[in-house]
Amino acid sequence: MEEELKCPVCGSLFREPIILPCSHNVCLPCARTIAVQTPDGEQHLPPPLLHSRGSGLPAGAAAAAAAAPPPDHETPAGPACGGGGGGGDHADKLSLYSETDSGYGSYTPSLKSPNGVRVLPTVPAPPGSSAAAARGAACCSLPSASITCPQCHRSASLDHRGLRGFRRNRLLEAIVQRHQQGRGAAQGASAAAAVAVCQLCDRTPPEPAATLCEQCDVLYCAACQLKCHPSRGPFAKHRLVPPPPPPPRAPAEAASASPGAAQGAPSAGGSCKSPGATGAGAAGGGAARKYPTCPDHEMENYSMYCVSCRAPVCYLCLEEGRHGKHEVKPLGAMWKQHKAQLSQALNGVSDKAKEAKEFLVQLKNILQQIQENGLDYEACLVAQCDALVDALTRQKAKLLTKVTKEREHKLKMVWDQINHCTLKLRQSTGLMEYCLEVIKENDPSGFLQISDALIKRVQVSQEQWVKGALEPKVSAEFELTLDSEPLLQAIHQLDFIQMKLPPVPLLQLEKCCTRNNSVTLAWRTPPFTHSTVDGYILELDDGDGGQFREVYVGKETLCTIDGLHFNSTYNARVKAFNSSGVGPYSKTVVLQTSDVAWFTFDPNSGHRDIILSNDNQTATCSSYDDRVVLGTAAFSKGVHYWELHVDRYDSHPDPAFGVARASVGKDMMLGKDDKAWAMYVDNNRSWFMHCSSHTNRTEGGVCKGATVGVLLDLNEHTLTFFINGQQQGPTAFSHVDGVFMPALSLNRNVQVTLHTGLEVPTNLGRPKLSGN
Repeated sequence: MEEELKCPVCGSLFREPIILPCSHNVCLPCARTIAVQTPDGEQHLPPPLLHSRGSGLPAGAAAAAAAAPPPDHETPAGPACGGGGGGGDHADKLSLYSETDSGYGSYTPSLKSPNGVRVLPTVPAPPGSSAAAARGAACCSLPSASITCPQCHRSASLDHRGLRGFRRNRLLEAIVQRHQQGRGAAQGASAAAAVAVCQLCDRTPPEPAATLCEQCDVLYCAACQLKCHPSRGPFAKHRLVPPPPPPPRAPAEAASASPGAAQGAPSAGGSCKSPGATGAGAAGGGAARKYPTCPDHEMENYSMYCVSCRAPVCYLCLEEGRHGKHEVKPLGAMWKQHKAQLSQALNGVSDKAKEAKEFLVQLKNILQQIQENGLDYEACLVAQCDALVDALTRQKAKLLTKVTKEREHKLKMVWDQINHCTLKLRQSTGLMEYCLEVIKENDPSGFLQISDALIKRVQVSQEQWVKGALEPKVSAEFELTLDSEPLLQAIHQLDFIQMKLPPVPLLQLEKCCTRNNSVTLAWRTPPFTHSTVDGYILELDDGDGGQFREVYVGKETLCTIDGLHFNSTYNARVKAFNSSGVGPYSKTVVLQTSDVAWFTFDPNSGHRDIILSNDNQTATCSSYDDRVVLGTAAFSKGVHYWELHVDRYDSHPDPAFGVARASVGKDMMLGKDDKAWAMYVDNNRSWFMHCSSHTNRTEGGVCKGATVGVLLDLNEHTLTFFINGQQQGPTAFSHVDGVFMPALSLNRNVQVTLHTGLEVPTNLGRPKLSGN
């Protein structure tokens, strides 16, 4: 986070930061050094032309850029502020006075300061010199001035208030001071404290600290920890530890401690006073915060927020000032709204930071794998080359060089990606910590001054983690295979072949599914694989733990297998092949077919006189002769039950219900050949029929509204029929074995509707007695 607290001009922690119109921050003393004053004769020039003319001045004229009074118009205090604020470390930020003072200068980036900002060195003006006279004259004429942001290089004109027209960033100032105190860098830290105290307490004296957040580097008492650092949201992953023990104090240090020091002594550059400094300084010392006042109405506190200007205002600004016709909202409501937006944006960055950490671990594992694989390839290469004796000696060195170059290339790619990701992660983490500190502040107006810019920065930071940014650019595998089989005369042309066995296919479990007695499997080639794949081989077992068998060979990566057993568990696997051979198997996926069957009448298998409707669930016939239609499902295992509801029954026809082979005859009553097993029924009685053999006449027939049930038990190899929930006769057929399809024969006087997906009923009635 410390990078967020450093001035882009001087590279040190912010001192009296101000907010530029572009939302960036800069120290007030540093702002004086980079402000550019424009002569009256050039005020009409556009900024690019003005800057180009300024950059072309002679060295003496350009060095006199700060000879005019400081743009904040603190004539008595400005030079003292700039000179004493930073001591010897900030001497390069003082104004330069010259005999050739032209009244304006230029700002050009260079490598003379931490951020490439050119600052003017300290050259004191001799008393009575023309520079001093020019300074006095400039104080009266007040030429227009501008300041260029050292980060985005946007220029902003200064009004009559000069740098005082820019708002002080009190939130940043308070965070900097608390950061200094947390690290023991503040000169006004209390030397008399016997134990660590809470850094956010409003009480005087502060309560003893109960916990220390390692990420925030802030001490909390129990009450402040619950209020300011709850264990949820962005703080859920922070680690809270007991506070460290206080360091032992030297006797001389303890004797020199005074009450004034405990309250916070001013720093070496503390001669510059400004409104709001007391409030900022009190952020870490426990004193009551001074509420900020409006710069235009110094006796009024901020009470509203101008949506048009994106700035807090007082009520006089609304009544008298330029905000009278602007859209305004309550300060507290906008404060909460912007805090919520920033917190929401932070959650996204936090997730990306977590992914980045995991990605770094992945990259480091790839480094290890590259090292190991590289060593393996080298060992294999040496063994093969030694086997070819003298003829392979010279070629061995060349091949080793290729392996080394490949490994170095991969290592370089991964290290470059690690460094790039680490830099992004450090920037995102610093921005997160800074934003968290901003959220802790209870100053609505100060927060709203910087919230928009912070929200945009957080969103931009989140957008940096674009899709693919957290994926390795190289694979740890080496696509190098040495073929040692060629003849000796080809040794001097020996090189790495690009072909190797195909990789293990990756099953896409989210696309693998089952429907009825069919299964669908999908797979893909793993990423970062350059081996050629000519096709795939899909294998499936028999659904009963038996051996695997090939069910598909081809180039497609999606395959559906039909005609499997219901209520069965299948194991499937796939492997790839190319001209070099067959690759290893994928992981085995387990698929469970449906317990019950869902099917309809099959329009492709029925006689042409059969008429289907209701999504192929209702059947009738256009002929007075019996015609056969089959179902879309085939059964070879398990217990299955379905029902047929009689929708229409005219003139006492004899519909037949049962099962059949796929090759059953379609132009006769079901059961008249050896490929069907059926029960045909009229309005009074029923018969079982197979191979035109009628058996087991049973009283009780069907009528409109009747329901016929068919129970096919392939575990017991039996077929049983039911009418209106009562078993019709004894078990119709035994020793039923093979593959069967639901079947029905009827003529134009009957219409039935099929009902499937039914559980096997347990409350079916006892069978009726059969006749002769």
